[in-house]
Amino acid sequence: MSRRSLSLTDAVYEYLLDHSLREHPVLAELREKTAALEEADMQIAPEQGQFMGLLVKLLGVRRALEVGVFAGYSALSVALALPEDGVLVACDISREWTDIARPHWEAAGVAGRIDLRLGPANDTLNGLIDAGEGGTYDFAFIDADKLGYDAYYERCLTLLRPGGLVVIDNVLRDGRVADESVDDEETVAMRRLNRKILSDDRVDMSMLPVADGLTLAQKR
Repeated sequence: MSRRSLSLTDAVYEYLLDHSLREHPVLAELREKTAALEEADMQIAPEQGQFMGLLVKLLGVRRALEVGVFAGYSALSVALALPEDGVLVACDISREWTDIARPHWEAAGVAGRIDLRLGPANDTLNGLIDAGEGGTYDFAFIDADKLGYDAYYERCLTLLRPGGLVVIDNVLRDGRVADESVDDEETVAMRRLNRKILSDDRVDMSMLPVADGLTLAQKR
């Protein structure tokens, strides 16, 4: 028994992966390819992708949002968990990175479930709201520019149905949120959002020490 979360040594982390990770072969291939990129640290951890896929199945998600696609690992994790008629609206600004994702989505047989929208995410989300799609999505994942998180959070809440879930990545910022001597704009913005969600009576929430920190906020 323990009264706090276990610290993950390298050995414990390898044990966790060896005894829990069920990674689709195309996900493993995409993860290996992304690891060669200079920006490889932007990709989510494989156990996080598996956790998100499980959440999608538990919630019976049919309509999902993603803000920040990068090379497509998280989108693929979600799309694989969606039903055949499910859809993930995936927002990103980089054709270069998402071009890495596309052939892997095709290889996994889920490209038809992913509606990639290239352009500023707020424009895409506002367009969905303006089209009357508020309250029609089941799940949202935010993993993009940290200064934009608050705006993405608000728009995703508008688009989610009651009971829908928004998952927010990097809420611990590699531990920097707990170090008051760290005052870069992105860390300060994340602290501010963490405090906001804690007191936000529109959601039920939990912050989890998964990967770089995940906040789950379920719309009431």
